[in-house]
Amino acid sequence: MTPAIDLLIKHKIAHQIHEYQHDPACQAYGLEAAEKIAVPAEQVFKTLVVKLDAKQLAVAIIPVAAKLSMKSIAKAAKAKKAVMAEAIEVQRSSGYVLGGVSPIAQKRQLPTFINDSCCALETIYISGGRRGLDIALSPTDLQQLLNAKYAALTV
Repeated sequence: MTPAIDLLIKHKIAHQIHEYQHDPACQAYGLEAAEKIAVPAEQVFKTLVVKLDAKQLAVAIIPVAAKLSMKSIAKAAKAKKAVMAEAIEVQRSSGYVLGGVSPIAQKRQLPTFINDSCCALETIYISGGRRGLDIALSPTDLQQLLNAKYAALTV
């Protein structure tokens, strides 16, 4: 189990665990997950960490095939500017390795934003906290657990 799965169990949130063999040569972690667990890429969401106004970190959860709009995440977070956080900052604040960053049970709870495309879906898939592990759950349950805000975040 990972901290993400442990927290879902603790809060009695319905979820399914999907494990697959991660290919170490693959860098497109989310697209690999969609392919290996055989679900549409629109349902698989990646967890990205951004730095707002050169100081505050925040989490953006967007479909794996989409690209994060820095303007949109900054606007949603009421910041002037957003840039991708450095890998070391992501690992320190989340406690997870890149390619396995779950938005759930990060070491530090960060402001979190979920792309509003999830609202049309019954189930989404997110990282379970390590490469080769995804969790299927309701986007509403995810939003409530993380106290996240919905926003249009993609280009």
